[in-house]
Amino acid sequence: MPDIPTPAALRPPPRATVGDASGFGRVDPDGTVYLRAPEGEVVVGQYSAGSPEEGLAFFTRKYADLVVDIDLAITRLRDGRGTPESGEQALTRVTEALAARSFVGDIAALEAKCAQARELIDHARVAATERREQERQIALTARTALAEEAERLAGSTSWKVTSERFTAIVEEWKALPRGDRASEQALWKRLSGSRAAFDKARRAHFATLDVQRKEALAAKRELISQAEQLSTSTDFGPTTRKYRDLLDQWKQAPRGSRSDEDKLWKRFKTAQDTFYASMKAADAAKDAALVENVPAKEDLVAQAEALLPPDDLKKGKSALRAIQQKWDALGDVPKGDRTRLEGRLKKVEDAFRDAERERWKDSTTQSVPGAQAFSDALGRLEEQLESARRSGNSARVTELEASIASTQALLQAAGQGSR
Repeated sequence: MPDIPTPAALRPPPRATVGDASGFGRVDPDGTVYLRAPEGEVVVGQYSAGSPEEGLAFFTRKYADLVVDIDLAITRLRDGRGTPESGEQALTRVTEALAARSFVGDIAALEAKCAQARELIDHARVAATERREQERQIALTARTALAEEAERLAGSTSWKVTSERFTAIVEEWKALPRGDRASEQALWKRLSGSRAAFDKARRAHFATLDVQRKEALAAKRELISQAEQLSTSTDFGPTTRKYRDLLDQWKQAPRGSRSDEDKLWKRFKTAQDTFYASMKAADAAKDAALVENVPAKEDLVAQAEALLPPDDLKKGKSALRAIQQKWDALGDVPKGDRTRLEGRLKKVEDAFRDAERERWKDSTTQSVPGAQAFSDALGRLEEQLESARRSGNSARVTELEASIASTQALLQAAGQGSR
């Protein structure tokens, strides 16, 4: 509230006391009380409940009450604690009492106080009007900012955060003081329209997510059904490949909610784990049955390694073939031993092949055109033969042995022909 000027004329005169007020009236012996007013003496009442002096004191106290009433209103208006309305009410009571002449006291002093109160009330009304206008402008600016913020948020896809902010915007709007109705309605239309656009987009987004969630659930439940059907399969090789395909399909399928995904994946993985546990148990049982072949193959590998270096190539090859035939006849060994033993045997086979290749190269390739091609073909055939033996393909072994014999014969004949 702005400062209210208080010129000397508006400053209250010294407060009248009962004794002071008694100089503005008199009382007859019969108890009739008179007020000395500007228009002359006025009868203010009759007092018969006590002495004449008590009657005069009674009506001077009524004057003092009026002074207290108007002084209190003036003080509150000056301090900014009183409203124009409360000041107006006090002034009305005092002015009505002044007009009624129902007291004994200084009329001029009380009228001066009323004039001061009137000026203070008028100043307070002006200040209140200015304050309300200022508050309306502040509220209008704040509401405009809220409407503009709502328009910026209308296209947001931060659904949770933006929803919370729209709720807060509405609460902030309600807390602002009321202003111009037309302006408020126009701004509210902008705000509510933006909020409605955001809500529509949010509902559409979550409706799409719901459709995608249902599609994801259907797709992954189908994959789970297939995985569960395969979980008891004993056709381990093909089933392992099928599980890999199912896992690829799972990764490519649309995702649902986190809780759905966790539950569905748990079912899928349980089926998969059941199958792999069964396969692992089967492999363990198979390895247990094959473990007795390990010592025999260890002995055969040791015999093969004893043939190195191959001083007598023909005799060494014959001995190596005999070892290979026994090796094939023994059957498989556990996976943990297979790679180790086959690796050792392959080193022996490679050494013989390299030695034979060097011998053919020395004896034929330098003098016979095209002999190098026969030698290279022979090396490839021997590698294929080793692979066929390891895989247990007896038909392919027979076929490759015949091809190797034929190639060796051709290479031998080419060497003899050159001499």
